[in-house]
Amino acid sequence: MRGQCQKVRSRARAAEYAGGNHLAPMKENVGSYDAAVRFIVGCVIIAWGAHNESWWGLLGLAPLATAIAAFCPLYWPLHIDTTFTDRPHSHHGPE
Repeated sequence: MRGQCQKVRSRARAAEYAGGNHLAPMKENVGSYDAAVRFIVGCVIIAWGAHNESWWGLLGLAPLATAIAAFCPLYWPLHIDTTFTDRPHSHHGPE
């Protein structure tokens, strides 16, 4: 019985770590400013493709999707994280 309880606890810990699902966690690495730029660029590329009746406009889905997901798969192996712009800055100067 004790072994089963430990299995349940370790599964619960794994599910908690994975954000409630059984997949590896996807840590946000795209900050709000970066996401806004990606969103605008993605919309412009899609609009350009629609205007020119070109399939190249579908390339705009990549920056749009990364902006919405707040995760860029190319940033992950390069250890780039632009969410630091969203964190509050501490002020240590004289008052």
